[in-house]
Amino acid sequence: MIHFYRNLLCGVLTALTITSCSSVFQPISSGKATTDYRSGISDLLRSLPPPEQPIVVALYKFRDQTGQYKSSELLTQYSTAVTQGGTSMLIRALMEAGNGKWFTVLEREGLTDLMNERKIINQTREMYAGDAKKAEAQSPSLPPLLYAPILLEGGVIAYETNLLTGGIGARYFGIGGSTEFRRDTVTSMLRAVSVKNGAVLNHVDARKTIFSMQLDSGLYRFVSFQRLLEIEAGVSSNEPPQMAVMESIEACVYGMIMEGMINKLWGPKDQTKVKLLIENYLKQRDSEMTANFDNKGHLVNVNPVASKD
Repeated sequence: MIHFYRNLLCGVLTALTITSCSSVFQPISSGKATTDYRSGISDLLRSLPPPEQPIVVALYKFRDQTGQYKSSELLTQYSTAVTQGGTSMLIRALMEAGNGKWFTVLEREGLTDLMNERKIINQTREMYAGDAKKAEAQSPSLPPLLYAPILLEGGVIAYETNLLTGGIGARYFGIGGSTEFRRDTVTSMLRAVSVKNGAVLNHVDARKTIFSMQLDSGLYRFVSFQRLLEIEAGVSSNEPPQMAVMESIEACVYGMIMEGMINKLWGPKDQTKVKLLIENYLKQRDSEMTANFDNKGHLVNVNPVASKD
């Protein structure tokens, strides 16, 4: 038995020596870069039927409103806990709704850069023509920028950590293992505002759970007098917080479209699909709400389910 543990220890030490000589140790090979990330909401968002006409929207900023930084027990972290690319994620989600047929998204986050580029074009034309009037006569002037009747506002409003923590472990004669888990949540909110009068047309919020898990195992035993064998192994799995933010944003876009259908702000081109879409959405949003339709399948109202008491 002692010889067995000695051979096992020699094998472990040999493996550690070989891997330590390697310049880069990768227990799991990394994959290639992908161009299209899909969350659990992406397919649902893309499968929406096309609208009666595209909705023109402007988006200036989708901010991180949590004000939180990454937590660390050893040192101070100045990195934010939530991605600062929420605007780009929201634009991506808007342009994927109904395979790009639901929204016409206007660039407003980089408006300064856009205006500067238009100035450069006009100034370059004037320099070559020698005069502003000649430049306008030789080549047509740039068309005016599009304006949007609807402004989108909102942001990531909460990132809550350690909402649920726990674990379990066991050890017998120096052999055992343990597992630990943690649950965090991220919440995003999106609202549509009328540019004409400033009224909030609708608002939605979405929450995504983030799970982290760690597994550990080990062997701790004396194989002989003053001969101690100790082996440890472990693995952890952390759901990417930024992907969770993306999924919550996509859920907000999907919810905003469906709330607009319920409030009759917009609708799909094929009205026969409205009933099924709204019923499925209400089942996800609130099990105690019901939608009422007329004989032609048009939405009449949405009411809470009457109490059984």
